[in-house]
Amino acid sequence: MDVLIHLFVGLHIIGIASLLGGFLTQMKAMGRGTARFVPAMLHGALTMLVTGVVLVGLNQADDNPVDNIKIGVKLALLIVILGLVYVKRDDEQVDKRLFGLVGLLTTANIFIAVLWT
Repeated sequence: MDVLIHLFVGLHIIGIASLLGGFLTQMKAMGRGTARFVPAMLHGALTMLVTGVVLVGLNQADDNPVDNIKIGVKLALLIVILGLVYVKRDDEQVDKRLFGLVGLLTTANIFIAVLWT
């Protein structure tokens, strides 16, 4: 079971790397007001959602403690991120405040994962 959990943690990290990497590659365009949500951001957010749900299930099945409040906060942030990216994915340019919000929420999600013990 530990190998399976570690596999999904790795996939979860790949998802967040895709989401944050997509954001970081568009930061220069954000300064010009021409940033857009790239497909990597949508795929990363979806990967995070699926692997996160699987990780909660695997940890509960393995009788590992799961902080449901922490998971709920992370899920809420991810749903907002996913909603924004999904709705605006076809726009040629996204308002820089909205784009910045996605980056801020993504970073907050990372810090919640790492610092909330």
